[in-house]
Amino acid sequence: MSAAEFLCIFIVLFTIFILGRAEVYIVTVEGEPIISYRGGDNGFEATAVESDEKIDTTSELVTSYARHLEKKHDMLLGLLFERDTYKKLYSYKHLINGFAVHITPDQAEILQRAPGVKSVERDWKVRRLTTHTPEFLGLPTGVWPTGGGFDRAGEDIVIGFVDSGIYPHHPSFGSHHTDPYGPVPKYRGKCEVDPDTKRSFCNGKIIGAQHFAEAAIAARAFNPAVDFASPLDGDGHGSHTAAIAAGNNGIPVRMHGHEFGRASGMAPRARIAVYKALYRLFGGFVADVVAAIDQTMSGGWSAVHDGVDILSLSVGPNSPPATTKTTFLNPFDVTLLAAVKAGVFVAQAAGNGGPFPKTLVSYSPWITTVAAAIDDRRYKNHLNLGNGKILAGIGLSRKHTLAKFPVVLEHPAATHGNRTFTLVAANDVLLDSSVMKYSASDCQRPEVLNKNLVEGNILLCGYSFNFVTGTASIKKVSETAKSLGAAGFVLAVENVSPGTKFDPVPVGIPGILITDVTKSMDLVDYYNTSTTRDWTGRVKSFKGTGTIGDGLMPILHKSAPQVALFSARGPNIKDFSFQDADILKPDILAPGSLIWAAWSPNGTDEANFLGEGFALISGTSMAAPHIAGIAALVKQKHPHWSPAAIKSALMTTTTKLDRASRPLQAQQYSETEAMKLVTATPFDYGSGHVNPRAALDPGLIFDAGYEDYLGFLCTTPGIDIHEIRNYTNQPCNYSMGHPYNFNTPSITVAHLVKTQVVTRTVTNVAEEETYSMSARMQPAIAIEVNPPAMTLKPGASRKFTVTLTVRSVTGTYSFGEICMKGSRGHKVNIPVIAQGNWR
Repeated sequence: MSAAEFLCIFIVLFTIFILGRAEVYIVTVEGEPIISYRGGDNGFEATAVESDEKIDTTSELVTSYARHLEKKHDMLLGLLFERDTYKKLYSYKHLINGFAVHITPDQAEILQRAPGVKSVERDWKVRRLTTHTPEFLGLPTGVWPTGGGFDRAGEDIVIGFVDSGIYPHHPSFGSHHTDPYGPVPKYRGKCEVDPDTKRSFCNGKIIGAQHFAEAAIAARAFNPAVDFASPLDGDGHGSHTAAIAAGNNGIPVRMHGHEFGRASGMAPRARIAVYKALYRLFGGFVADVVAAIDQTMSGGWSAVHDGVDILSLSVGPNSPPATTKTTFLNPFDVTLLAAVKAGVFVAQAAGNGGPFPKTLVSYSPWITTVAAAIDDRRYKNHLNLGNGKILAGIGLSRKHTLAKFPVVLEHPAATHGNRTFTLVAANDVLLDSSVMKYSASDCQRPEVLNKNLVEGNILLCGYSFNFVTGTASIKKVSETAKSLGAAGFVLAVENVSPGTKFDPVPVGIPGILITDVTKSMDLVDYYNTSTTRDWTGRVKSFKGTGTIGDGLMPILHKSAPQVALFSARGPNIKDFSFQDADILKPDILAPGSLIWAAWSPNGTDEANFLGEGFALISGTSMAAPHIAGIAALVKQKHPHWSPAAIKSALMTTTTKLDRASRPLQAQQYSETEAMKLVTATPFDYGSGHVNPRAALDPGLIFDAGYEDYLGFLCTTPGIDIHEIRNYTNQPCNYSMGHPYNFNTPSITVAHLVKTQVVTRTVTNVAEEETYSMSARMQPAIAIEVNPPAMTLKPGASRKFTVTLTVRSVTGTYSFGEICMKGSRGHKVNIPVIAQGNWR
């Protein structure tokens, strides 16, 4: 081997060693991004916009300054490191000034000390926060008619989705059976081409489709064979969220020969812009998500600068990013602050860590944080045993009297209501006892069960931990039972862990899931006493019988809405020592449980819906696009409103009562870890459950702009003003005295001492109206609002004050409300939360 060859091999191996230790870092540097640059850098003219104003991203001013910033990023890295020892993944130029780079920890330390570098943060992971609801929310009769009907609801409003992509061939996103979609001149996004079919992902309904995976590739998490190096949804989550917000109206939801209704998005004529940054197995990385919101890639523009009006984020961090001192200042939240400054309304899922306190993954006041509610639809079923007992459960299947399955051909009487079927347990119908190593009781492997013993009978299976981890599925139980000619199946839960969520799953044959452990024990006891065995334990005869009821028709409950058990709870935190913040989160409650919407046939996010066109799933991921779609309807009616104004309209018009006019309840754990209902608080639901019709005409709004958000940051105790400047490029010249004076439609004082006076400003967006002001609060805190009444002309603004006084220290929060009742019928309500302290 020559010396030159040896040197080449050494360089290659050294590079592999260096890159093997490398990680992705997000770096911010000195200098203004496009959105806030006011001139003065090497003669480049200003590109800054005022709050809520759109940028003309095609102008020479913007494109030349963008090239200048990227050149400076490249120059900095080139001066510090050898070319083959790093890889720049993205340049961020529009909303923040910085870049994502793949380097070693040692190189990150060098970069941190370099002149002009403001912050260097190691990238962190994010995850997914995973129909009937238009009717439940009153959209078809109360909201869509005001915008010209469903065929015009959301017209020309662009909703951007940072998610797992989209399945463009789904009828929820089709453009064939609707009025033609015209161009949207304000939108300048890019459409990628499917690498396999060479067809565009866009069709008029979908007007933008890009994917972002550089950080995932650098972290060696990306597998193009399963993750798809395109906007194609390989998970299902992205298609589901896009359909909830903006899917076409009246799409039949058909599975296993049954139509479960017709699906519609909240704003069915809104356009969809897809920014894929989440993937099947690992979720995603903040560097890719920030790029999706901010970044130019291969001639495409970021979500914000493409011209989206609404941004829907069903994504959040796996855990709070420990590298930053405060929840509000990190590359993700600051990028969203700049998006809001550019006039984009942002809805984000609250997180699925409930029902425990301080589990939110969405913190900042410029984001609308959405909690998940259970709506009024429940799918219930029952199993009738031969001993007369009726066991309740859940399931989406036909009852035996309507069933059409293979056994019917041999047993014609199966279609008669008086027919019962023999019960056989999976463990008792094994072909060979040695196959017990396969955990046959969960009925995932038909080849280990004796078809002669199963055929025509009801197969009893056990709900094991495999169902919780996703390695077993109800869909597979159904397929096993069907392939063996079973008359149906029963899946019995014999023990349950806290947090286990049981959702109905559509199946092709009669089936039921018994979720109550005591009912499952009733079934086991009946089966054991009615089954005769020989001295070895082998079954001699199966004599237990039963029938499965009809679980296809939903039952509508007046107890809805309720806060879902999984929905993340407040109080909000301001830092990662989990100190309470003076800002309420979540902001609002929306449907998020058992939501029917589009699914990708490639989708793997839910094992029970593999290969299906629709899925019935739950999560705050489903709640956030409800708010995004409703915000699009508000934006359509009020195109010049700021993101804060839209948020205010949604929050001040909510309801805190269920359909039976009782206070909202929240699902919670009892002392025995069983689920119970408790009276909900603003830490569960924020301002209340969304009321779309009222949000279109709120009467008053609590408006806020970029300087107000800076004022909130600058007055929050514990935040370093230098850190604020590093992230926002703005000095702390904006003070509001205390963070609780930030003009949001809620009041939160986490540490109330003696008496504090809180100020708010309202703006009239209706005709002249006189409002009477009232306030109520739990006894530990005294509350007074002034003035007691005020008259506002159209467009006028007025301040009012709320005085809070500690009466007693309880160690817990007290909850109350400010009510503003207008002479023309408007009702404006904001929650008040305070915790009294002696000092």
